[in-house]
Amino acid sequence: MLSTGPHTESTETADAVIVGAGHNGLVAANLLADAGWDVLVLEATGVPGGAVRSAEVTAPGYLSDLYSSFYPLGYASPVLRRLALDQHGLAWRHAPDVLAHLFPDGRAAVLNRDPDRTADSLDAFAPGDGKRWLASYQEWQQLSRPLLDALFTPFPPVRNGLELLNRLGPAGALRLARRLVLPVRQLGAELFAGAGGPALLAGCALHTDLSPDDAGSGVYGWLLAMLGQQVGWPVPVGGAQRITDALVARLRSRGGRISYGAHVDRVLVARGRAMGVRAVGGRTWRARRAVLADVPAPALYLDLVGPAWLPPRLVEDLAHFRWDGSTVKVDWALAGPVPWANPEVAGAGTVHLATDLDGLTRYSAALACGEVPADPFLLLGQMTTADPGRSPAGTESLWAYTHLPFRRDWRADDVARHVERMEDVLERHAPGFRALVRGRHVAGPADLEEQNPSLVGGAVGGGTAAAYQQLFLRPVPGLGRPDTPVDRLYLASASANPGGGVHGAPGANAARAALARNRGLTGGLYARAIGAAHRTVYR
Repeated sequence: MLSTGPHTESTETADAVIVGAGHNGLVAANLLADAGWDVLVLEATGVPGGAVRSAEVTAPGYLSDLYSSFYPLGYASPVLRRLALDQHGLAWRHAPDVLAHLFPDGRAAVLNRDPDRTADSLDAFAPGDGKRWLASYQEWQQLSRPLLDALFTPFPPVRNGLELLNRLGPAGALRLARRLVLPVRQLGAELFAGAGGPALLAGCALHTDLSPDDAGSGVYGWLLAMLGQQVGWPVPVGGAQRITDALVARLRSRGGRISYGAHVDRVLVARGRAMGVRAVGGRTWRARRAVLADVPAPALYLDLVGPAWLPPRLVEDLAHFRWDGSTVKVDWALAGPVPWANPEVAGAGTVHLATDLDGLTRYSAALACGEVPADPFLLLGQMTTADPGRSPAGTESLWAYTHLPFRRDWRADDVARHVERMEDVLERHAPGFRALVRGRHVAGPADLEEQNPSLVGGAVGGGTAAAYQQLFLRPVPGLGRPDTPVDRLYLASASANPGGGVHGAPGANAARAALARNRGLTGGLYARAIGAAHRTVYR
């Protein structure tokens, strides 16, 4: 049975104890339960889901996704697809248009799941850019399956990497390697003649904390834009909570348990091996086979494990761990649809509002300098447009978020002033917006962290997406795998490769590592190999 509260016994034992019931923790729990393990998930708050939750917070009848919302990576993820969550109530829905990038002058580049309609939109910016988009999409289609499989498997992705190499050949592989490190500004300039295509790519890249001129930003923009063309940016029917509900229902059907209000404050280690965990108040749980942690890397290593059990070089490296930016998210209940001055934007589930490529660079530069952007770039979601059940007929459940420089001490009045700037941007491009507001819910950086302790300072990506903290460098220089220097302890959060987004890969990778370590035939060899690798990196 699924527990709805902490147990009263002094000690409980399970094959795997998982700290955190975010979506990665729940994915890991499901995969271990599939392997026949007895699984216990410990969640500090009173609800599961982490950053995949929904609630009515603006006005009665208006459903808001509290954190994440549109899910191209989740929809395309082989990890979530193999879990068959549709058998546990998860269904998807698409907005009429995937994405619109609105320029300061009111023009819009629109991505539609029909490639020809996207091409027509880009041709309005520069004749021939439509064909260039279609050529780029054709290239994506040839690579997407092995590329996504490589993205969502442990590093290094040997099998999928070899398949990519076979498809591309040496010259093609070198060109792909170059694309993986290009800034999105350069990628857009190489692919398109006009402003529309580069804006679509750059706006997608800024779903991370990278600027248009950062190395590696191009691949993020290309990935999200091409996924939008291939599968759209769908939403769960009935809210993001449906993903969490499906994961919990699936886990329950396999005998997994969740204990809520269990605030773990220590991983119990003996002879270099994780033996279990302790919660605030002294309650302990023993793990027969593994402990998996769906918490940020600094919290796991410095708080739950403690420096005494870690190589000194790892502790030094953690001092250089960089968070992504702080986030301000606002949800609105609107009495009617957003009154866009440009009606091309009305059908888009997601709107990037409202700047050109140079404006995105200025916005990113302000954040890099620790300054509050005077004219914030907004990522906006028209939720009723995407899923009509999110609010009463004829209305709109709307959200937008933007970033501030990373800090944990943002004051409420700082956030309130920034919300005014956000609404000024909306009013400028949708005159009459403020008059439609029936309710508003503001979540500043401190609010986000209070509601979900893993969102440290309102950082939603589990750490920066910068190239120096990716792959084998995530969360710190090492193997890029979920294994830790403590035997039978695994990092299962977005701080692990491949990073943020709702796709389940960090949880799945941690579960695979735990299963590999546990196999009687190879477990000793696996442990020795991982231990030798860590000694090499951290000596």
